[in-house]
Amino acid sequence: MQPKEIVAQFIADIQAQSLDEAKSLLAPDGFEYVGPNMRFLSRDDMLAYQFGMVAIQKDLVLRQLSADGEHVFAILDYRTNFEPIGDVRLAVWFRVREDKIQTVEAFYNAAVVENMLGGNLPSAG
Repeated sequence: MQPKEIVAQFIADIQAQSLDEAKSLLAPDGFEYVGPNMRFLSRDDMLAYQFGMVAIQKDLVLRQLSADGEHVFAILDYRTNFEPIGDVRLAVWFRVREDKIQTVEAFYNAAVVENMLGGNLPSAG
């Protein structure tokens, strides 16, 4: 699969809350997730956090997906059942190497997520 197809499948798996399938698309070694208020150095840690968010996930809407070689860029709406925050707009930069997502860098309004979590953010592991 091409990098864009890999990322599209990953997003579809997260949308469907199929985290085991999503995990299979992430690099087992050297994976890194960086967001405005958290960082994970393991795909398991990042997906454990994502599993915790499943309870409030209403939908994940892919608005735009584009690629430039191994770099794939997505614009998403993360729709929630958590009325105080509503929807979170995300810009995500993926880097795909050897048919696996190696790095994920997410850009969003961190204050919204911090307020939702009451300031209890996970640390890198």
